Amino acid sequence: MQKMTEKNVKTYMNFIKGEWKASSANEVKSSNNPANKNEIVGYVQASSREDLNSAVAAAKLAQNAWRKLSGAARGEYLYKVANVIEGRLDDIAETMTKEMGKTFQESKGETARGVAILRYYAGEGMRKIGDVIPSTDSEALMFTSRVPLGVVGVISPWNFPVAIPIWKMAPALIYGNTVVLKPAQETSVTAAKLMECFEEAGFPSGVVNMVTGQGSVIGQGIIDHPDINGITFTGSNTVGKAVGQGALARGAKYQLEMGGKNPVIVLNDADLDLAVEGTISGGLRSTGQKCTATSRVFVQTDVYEEFKDKLLAKVRELKVGDGMHADTWMGPCASENQLNTVLSYIQKGKEEGAKLLFGGNRLTNTEIENGYFVQPTVFENVRNDMIIAQEEIFGPVLVLIKVETIEEALKQANDVEFGLSASIYTKDISNMLSFINEMEAGLVRVNAETAGVELQAPFGGMKQSSSHSREQGQAAIEFFTAIKTVFVTA
Repeated sequence: MQKMTEKNVKTYMNFIKGEWKASSANEVKSSNNPANKNEIVGYVQASSREDLNSAVAAAKLAQNAWRKLSGAARGEYLYKVANVIEGRLDDIAETMTKEMGKTFQESKGETARGVAILRYYAGEGMRKIGDVIPSTDSEALMFTSRVPLGVVGVISPWNFPVAIPIWKMAPALIYGNTVVLKPAQETSVTAAKLMECFEEAGFPSGVVNMVTGQGSVIGQGIIDHPDINGITFTGSNTVGKAVGQGALARGAKYQLEMGGKNPVIVLNDADLDLAVEGTISGGLRSTGQKCTATSRVFVQTDVYEEFKDKLLAKVRELKVGDGMHADTWMGPCASENQLNTVLSYIQKGKEEGAKLLFGGNRLTNTEIENGYFVQPTVFENVRNDMIIAQEEIFGPVLVLIKVETIEEALKQANDVEFGLSASIYTKDISNMLSFINEMEAGLVRVNAETAGVELQAPFGGMKQSSSHSREQGQAAIEFFTAIKTVFVTA
């Protein structure tokens, strides 16, 4: 933690009750560029429980008035903030790239997605929030209404610092909740720039709040706080389970989106060029730092060598570098810790006997020596019970596994604790249907990469990948509201 900051580097405050406030501890933490660890993107507050308590109190105070607004009126606020973000798109995207490393084009696409999500949920303010139910009493009226939870705590990760907070906050807000956001420390400057957009859009005081700081302090504080009625979390399985246990202990509603070990299956009749393109895009874009990233690649024997050769030829061409450079295809790992985690898994793969086909090293040439860069990495001779085929690496590592049949591919693809996303490449409709019916994943895609889902579609995993609720689309109403049943008689 720091009390002194470098000149000409901006310090970003917490956003509480419509005002920018320093931490009560008067401490800040630097956010550094993973492409150049010596570049400080900004300073953010190292907040205390006292700061969180202030934010929760503000959200609780604002909730009643916000709830009483019509859905259409709340939607107008979301439209306004979408327009502000759109006007600042390049600035927010550049900050994202400098804070967590993904390429500028990816950051622009993510920020534009945030705009689209806000506009989508703005429209949700005009949709129905209940149903009329027949009563056995002919003189009575019985119906249901969706009501907000109250104050919602949002704990968001660093890998999608615009899209994920927005796809949690937008439905929470449109359904009448107020929000306290705890962004990942690594991308808190990006989060502060989002809060500036909510401020410019004229959001009522206290409806949206942000407190930055350590997960052990602010994240745990959200879990424990008696005035936070719902918690929506995206992150690791270890932390997610702690969130769920803590929320359950005090009766708060919770929603968890966690890890994945996502397979792609390539069958003999596949368009191999399309399969290679989807495997590389799904597995290596954003430096593999997506919960839906392709990790395991099951390839039928007859096309295995051809697929492998095509894949390696493309991987060798990928330009790794600073995400702000136009010719960069893959940026750095988001932090030194993440780089070390990826390198440790690569070492485990070697020790387990997997064959390293390409990559596996930290890149340290002169241009990028101060960044957290690793080569895109491909293994073969991998068994599905190896650590690198079972545990989430969250980095640009692909493992190739040879299979004889689709039945063998499906059995091994399902043989992990995760069940987030999966894809298959085939032209055979029966194989497609077998995959759709038998794959244990919340998102299955045919002839498309594992990563990515349209914003109007429900998103979430099976098994250990989620708490079995769904985010995005109209499914979001299930978490962010409670059902009230009304019975009226003369």
